Amino acid sequence: MAKHTGEKQSKNRKVDTLRVALLGCGSVGSQVARILLQDADDLAARTGARLELVGIAVRNLKAKRDAELPQELFTTDAETLVTKADIVIELLGGIEPARTLILRAIEHGACVVTGNKALLAADGPTLYEQADKAGVQLSYEAAVAGAIPILRPIRDSLSGDRITRVLGIVNGTTNYILDAMDSTGAQFADALAEAQRLGYAEADPTADVEGHDAAAKAAILASLSFHTRFALENVHCEGISNVTAADIAAAKDAGMVIKLLAIAELITSDDGAVGVSARVHPTLLPREHPLAAVRGAFNAVFIEAESAGELMFYGQGAGGTPTASAVLGDVVSAARRLVLGGPGRTETTAGHVAALPIGKVQTSYYIGIDVADQPGVLAKIAALFSNHGVSIETMRQTIHRDPDSAERLGSAELQIVTHRAREESLAATVAAVKDLEVVKSVKSVLRVEGV
Repeated sequence: MAKHTGEKQSKNRKVDTLRVALLGCGSVGSQVARILLQDADDLAARTGARLELVGIAVRNLKAKRDAELPQELFTTDAETLVTKADIVIELLGGIEPARTLILRAIEHGACVVTGNKALLAADGPTLYEQADKAGVQLSYEAAVAGAIPILRPIRDSLSGDRITRVLGIVNGTTNYILDAMDSTGAQFADALAEAQRLGYAEADPTADVEGHDAAAKAAILASLSFHTRFALENVHCEGISNVTAADIAAAKDAGMVIKLLAIAELITSDDGAVGVSARVHPTLLPREHPLAAVRGAFNAVFIEAESAGELMFYGQGAGGTPTASAVLGDVVSAARRLVLGGPGRTETTAGHVAALPIGKVQTSYYIGIDVADQPGVLAKIAALFSNHGVSIETMRQTIHRDPDSAERLGSAELQIVTHRAREESLAATVAAVKDLEVVKSVKSVLRVEGV
C-alpha cells in the first residue's frame, strides 16, 4: 500500500496493491464499483498494481443499487474511509460533504478522482492548490461530457498548441429537447415532458434547462483551455426555456439549428488586450456545422486551435456505464503515477488571462420582431440598426394573415440576421427597437456561430 504522507513514490519501491475508496454509489458509482471488482485482473495488468476496493461510502446502506455488490463493502463512515485509501473516487455530487472529504483525502496523501463539475466550478482553485501542495493527483475527466475523453486531450495533447475557441454541447437533456423540437415541431413544454418520461430529464429540470449544468462545465473547459482559473461566476448563462417552436421553425427556414452551447473563446479587444469569454446560451448553427448533427442526448465538443486546426470529440455524455469509463481512465492514470512515482498532475494554469463580460463578445445575431404592418417600418428598423453600428445581413418579412380569408391582420414578423457585432452594441440596438411605436414585441434574440 502507498504511503499517506503526500511524499513522492520512489521509482525503486515496488507497489503491489493500491487501496481504492469510493464515495457514492448511484448510477455511475455502481458501475465503477462493478468494473473495479469484475475487471480487477485487467486493471492490475494496466497499472502494475492491484486495485483493491476497500469500501463504498453511502448515505443509505439499504438503498437499491444498479449493480450487485458485496454488502460488506458499504459504510456510512466516509471520513474514516478516505484516510485508508491511496485513491479516492468522489461521486457524491454537490458541494458538501464532497468538498470536505476531498480535502481530507488530499491531506492524507490520496490521489482523488471526481466527476463533480458543480464543486470544481464553484471552488476548483482551492482543490487544485491543495493537491499541488500535497503532491497528489486530482483528476476529473468525468466532470465534462461523460464518456468523451476531452479534458485529458486539452490538458495534455494540446498543451503545446494555442486553443482559440471551444464550442460544446455538454448537456444531453437540453440537446434531446432541442433536437425533438427541431425534428417534430413540438413546443418546449411537450419536448421536456417527453424527456422526463424517457428519463433524460429530472423531475426538477432547472439545472439542465436553465443552463446551470452546462455553465459549470464551461468553467472547467475555459480553465483548462486557457490555463487560467475560471469559476462559475465568470460564465454568462442563459437556458433554453424561452426557445419556442417558432424560433426552431425560423432557424430551419434559414438552414440552421438551435443548440445550447458552452463556449470558451479567446478575444482580442480593439486596444490589443487579450481576454476570454466563457458563456452558455442557445445558439444558431448552420446545419452543415459538425455540432449541428449531434442528435438526441449525445454530447460533442468542437475545438479550434492555431496549429491543430478544428477538432471534434463526440459520444455519450451521460449514463452510468459511459461515465464510469471516464472515471476508470482517471483511476488508471493515478494508479500508474503511484506505481512509477513522480508528482501528481492536476492542471496547467498561468492565471494571466482576464475573464471578459458578455458585452465584449462579437458574433452574429438573429432577432425576431413583431411589428405593425404599415409603410416605413422596415426603413425605421434598418436606420435604427445602422445608428447603433449593427449591420443587417438579411431581413425577411412575413405578413400575418387570417388563415381563412387571407386578409391582412395589421401586423408582421421581421426576421433579421446581422453581420458580426459586439454584444453591447446589439443589446443597445434591441433596447431602442423596443421603444419604437411600430414595434409590438421583440420575440427572440439568438446568437449565431459557425458562419
